Amino acid sequence: MKNDNNEIIRNRYNRISVIYDIMDRMIKEEWRKDLLSQVTGKVLEVGIGTGANLPFYPSNIQSLTGVDFSRGMLKYAREKIEENICEFPIELVEADIQKMPFPDHSFDSIVSTCVFCSVPDPLLGLKELTRVCKPNGHIYMLEHMRSENRLVGTVMDILNPLTVRLWGANINRKTLENIKYSGLNIVTDTPLMSSIMRSLTVSK
Repeated sequence: MKNDNNEIIRNRYNRISVIYDIMDRMIKEEWRKDLLSQVTGKVLEVGIGTGANLPFYPSNIQSLTGVDFSRGMLKYAREKIEENICEFPIELVEADIQKMPFPDHSFDSIVSTCVFCSVPDPLLGLKELTRVCKPNGHIYMLEHMRSENRLVGTVMDILNPLTVRLWGANINRKTLENIKYSGLNIVTDTPLMSSIMRSLTVSK
């Protein structure tokens, strides 16, 4: 059943990949810049999508590996790379972040931006990030999640089946709780849009 669910979500993201850059504008450029200014060394971006973060990476990182399970999304990321917008080596990998093809402790920095709303098993995905992150590395996240406001959270619960059906994104995930349940530690937590959008630094 889990594999079937993965395939359903993958197909939805393949379908919307052509318009995803427009949808992704909900993430402000200054949020991306602030988050990515912190990354160093060998970097992994999970759910790289169409590559919207590419222009905002520091030029002095060692390398960037981008993972996404949607072939349609990666097609647009490759087009951005071909425009030579980055000064560091980039590799794109079609893979599921719940089971990535990398050895343990491979990356200094890991990035996710609005990814854990759509990972079928978010705890499994977070544990995979833990596995491939170096012991002294960090995970940098821009994630939207269920509002802590009781009324707004209830509305998000009601709308969630629609957003999942349209593009595979859960708008009512309790991502802070999931991070803690996965065994990771939240180092910084900056609210960006009330309690719905947050910038997070996470460590092992």
